[in-house]
Amino acid sequence: MIRLTQFSKGAGCGCKIAPGILEQILHGGESMEDKNLLVGYGSRDDAAVYDTGNGDAIISTTDFFLPIVDDPFDFGRVSATNAISDVYAMGGKPVMALAILGWPVEKIDPLVAREVMNGARSVCNKAGFPLAGGHSIDSAEPIFGLSVTGLIKKTNIKRNDTVKEGDLLYLTKPLGTGVFSTALKRGLLKEGDYEKLLEVMCALNTAGYRLGSMPGVHAMTDVTGFGLAGHLLEMVGKNTCSAEIELNALPLIEGLKFYTDQFIFPDNTTRNYNACKDKISGMDGTEFILLCDPQTSGGLLISLDPEAEQEFLQVMKEEEVQAVRIGRMAEKGGKSLSFI
Repeated sequence: MIRLTQFSKGAGCGCKIAPGILEQILHGGESMEDKNLLVGYGSRDDAAVYDTGNGDAIISTTDFFLPIVDDPFDFGRVSATNAISDVYAMGGKPVMALAILGWPVEKIDPLVAREVMNGARSVCNKAGFPLAGGHSIDSAEPIFGLSVTGLIKKTNIKRNDTVKEGDLLYLTKPLGTGVFSTALKRGLLKEGDYEKLLEVMCALNTAGYRLGSMPGVHAMTDVTGFGLAGHLLEMVGKNTCSAEIELNALPLIEGLKFYTDQFIFPDNTTRNYNACKDKISGMDGTEFILLCDPQTSGGLLISLDPEAEQEFLQVMKEEEVQAVRIGRMAEKGGKSLSFI
């Protein structure tokens, strides 16, 4: 049986180009101004949003990566769930997707790629919209993802950097997918832990659509390749507040410590750490493995008004989501992010 991960240098969202390098790539060029472009690259947000008039807007996003699991059907499921999440993180409703496929047809049977597509299609069907087409190339490594289109009311758009001082911070999925997937690639994942990994990565962030209509939800993003620390720093942005996170409150995939005690983690964890360490206090030891672990198809990170907490928790209960309060937005201190 072919192991898809043997063809990938990185895995899942751990394939992301480092923030510093990405800045070099994107710096120096300017796109034409368009007053209808409501959200673009400027805030490093999850997706672009374009005003279509009459109070409506469309959301456009794309996400793809190298295999994070060996089973092709599961690879398709994880990739699709991860890509769709960007629309939910903006508060929108996904309505259509196009597939992005790169396949080494001389190395891996094309029928394996068909299973990848079937996995993605199953997730799109579950989310209630069609996988409507796409584009494919013959590539050196297997690559798969989706370009997803969503709809949203302009009043419901949730950006990643519109936090307010005093907001509560919630996270909707446990951390650790980067560590678990690395253990899988090295052949060190314990029996039963693959199912735990898949359960996290294949859970759709559909609650984001309902949160879009809540004025008390001030900001929202999903936690992916830059790790919790990196995405918290994006959330703080240039705001006049800082994030305080309680380390002991962070939800973790059961059994994570078994792997972190052996220093099993993706190479890009160190990359994430180097990119954000100067803006953080309280990340002085091995906790960086957890805080900078690149997540694939991670949970929603939500900043909300304390007065909206009960309404939010009711929505989470109805959506059957185990949201965990992990901290708050505090008065601006010496660092942008503090772990306590």
